[in-house]
Amino acid sequence: MSKINDLFNQKLNVINVGIESFKDDLLAQNAEVTHLEWTPPGRGNPELIAALDILEDSAVMKKIEAANKEAVERIINSKPVLIGFEKAIDCVPGMTKTTILHAGPPITWDKMNGPMRGAITGAIVFENLAKDLEEAEKLAASGEITFSPCHEHNCVGSMAGVTSASMYMHIVENKTYGNIAFTNLSEQLSKILRMGANDQSVIDRLNWMRDVFGPILSAAMKLNPNGIDLRLMLAQALHMGDECHNRNVAGTTLLIQALTPYILQTDFTIDQKREVFEFVASSDYFSGPTWMALAKCALDAAHGIENSTIVTTMARNGTEFGIRVSGLAGNTWFTGPAQKVIGPMFAGYKPEDSGLDIGDSAITETYGIGGFAMATAPAIVALVGGTIEDAIGYSTKMKEITTTENPNVTIPLLNFMGIPTGIDVRKVIQTGIMPIINTAIAHKEAGIGMIGAGITHPPVESFEKALLALSENIK
Repeated sequence: MSKINDLFNQKLNVINVGIESFKDDLLAQNAEVTHLEWTPPGRGNPELIAALDILEDSAVMKKIEAANKEAVERIINSKPVLIGFEKAIDCVPGMTKTTILHAGPPITWDKMNGPMRGAITGAIVFENLAKDLEEAEKLAASGEITFSPCHEHNCVGSMAGVTSASMYMHIVENKTYGNIAFTNLSEQLSKILRMGANDQSVIDRLNWMRDVFGPILSAAMKLNPNGIDLRLMLAQALHMGDECHNRNVAGTTLLIQALTPYILQTDFTIDQKREVFEFVASSDYFSGPTWMALAKCALDAAHGIENSTIVTTMARNGTEFGIRVSGLAGNTWFTGPAQKVIGPMFAGYKPEDSGLDIGDSAITETYGIGGFAMATAPAIVALVGGTIEDAIGYSTKMKEITTTENPNVTIPLLNFMGIPTGIDVRKVIQTGIMPIINTAIAHKEAGIGMIGAGITHPPVESFEKALLALSENIK
């Protein structure tokens, strides 16, 4: 009995599992508490648990593990190389003069949010399909414009992702597997189309990018017979303090350094070349789309592997969040509601001004950089909020829902751990851990643009739908 009394007289040191409010009650009683985040597999949903049981059958698991091994090997072994820049109409599959590509899963005009509508009407004016924004809005609603996801045309697009025929595109070739990916050029960080802004200053910039910036980059790459090895450059950028989604200081420096000798050899005027260098220097984001194309190029090589549960796409259109999974070939999307982005706001804006999560840039996290590699870029917390400990924690936590590490792209602060690679739908549902995404915040209304940046997660519904489909399609 005395030992029991001794126990009650000691200060409690508790591990709390489950409801977090219990931890707060214990802390109020001056107890030492460690909270263990835990949810039951499939959130306790019998249908999801049954699907997990199907996928955990020993014979089925053997097929899945073999398929996932092939998928992540294809991601890791991919060697994306920047080989050129050309207009979308001249290189993107399925592009026409009246086609406008957008971020995320498929969506119709009537369901698009403010930033995407703003970007689309701006693009219509830019393409001279309408004389002003009012006429552009009528045309967009008429059915005469073809809207299609960037991802369904081998492309990715930042934020609204709006891509039209005259925009210049990165052309990135996977030298290992032969597939090609595209993305348009960075407008840098100001009042820009991809954030939903569309006034005359935005159109003027797009015209300059079409007439000067794009042609100079195109001409420069034609002088480079070997292209630019983006995987090697990505590894360097992470070692220099980038995470290559929202922090691109090193990546932009490395990319323009590689392009400069060829830009100087082009036949454009000194003033035009100076404009290009000043434009690149205006923001660190110049290389941001480049890493998106790299990630898209590698992940597309892993798409369509029978029985694989590896996620090959995460993308958002501002209304819905969609994922695609390797084992369900083609353009099969699993969607849920787009989420809020939580983080610091620019002066004068409030959280209620924010649009919902939008953009194809989560392809970087799908590959293993961006939010998954925040331990490489502690300075990112100044933009997206949180602490350095949070940044490191995100990178380690993502190992719990991924299949392996990529030895080609490493995180020095974590003893050169490879970036977490191969998000597994099963692990997301089993653990309840959702992928971490860092991203910009666009104003909810058209015509305003970026108002902050922060952290978000996919909706669990996307992964639940994918898991159910995988359990029904296992072969």
